[in-house]
Amino acid sequence: MLLLFDIPREAIAEHDDWHTHEHLPERLSIPGFVRGTRWRALQGQPGYFVMYEVEELAALTSRAYLERLNNPSPWTSKMMPFYRGMTRGFCSVMGSFGAGLGRVGLLARFEKTEAAAKKRLLEGILPGLPSRPGIGSAHVFEGAATPPMTKEQRIRGADARLDGALLVTGYSREALESLMQTELAGAQLEGAIYRLEYSLTAREAGA
Repeated sequence: MLLLFDIPREAIAEHDDWHTHEHLPERLSIPGFVRGTRWRALQGQPGYFVMYEVEELAALTSRAYLERLNNPSPWTSKMMPFYRGMTRGFCSVMGSFGAGLGRVGLLARFEKTEAAAKKRLLEGILPGLPSRPGIGSAHVFEGAATPPMTKEQRIRGADARLDGALLVTGYSREALESLMQTELAGAQLEGAIYRLEYSLTAREAGA
């Protein structure tokens, strides 16, 4: 699940406190959730990118997950109105290259209709990226299900859909910037560069 959004400046401190100490632990306690990561923009928009990795897509429509979405905590209910321009996608992994999660990430969105661009990514550009200095992993996601309307979403406003996205992570911002200016520029994909701000796994949440 990929989420992209902005938070007003005056609410950022409380949002990050809530997201770190209540929201991520709550989500990672739901069966099927594996890891959650929060990223902040270094270059480009929107300001926040959050990714939840799940064992299977069914976890995102499970009774346990919907129960949380329809019964938000008081702190969650307070924070939801601060979300701006939420885009939220339940995605399948169409291709994954390399391993690990770098401290910086390049996220580029694309339309589902851009089949030629996606094929070029999967077959021509991405397989060789993880071996480059500064880069460790690359993943292509495609929207696979429509998130249902829930109480949390009604509080913050309807979410926009996500058709597809590319995520490249590594340890060098310069390497990702160079990628944006070369191969990805040729693929006509515009992206933003994020820093990894916080990561939590289900095992850590359980402990």
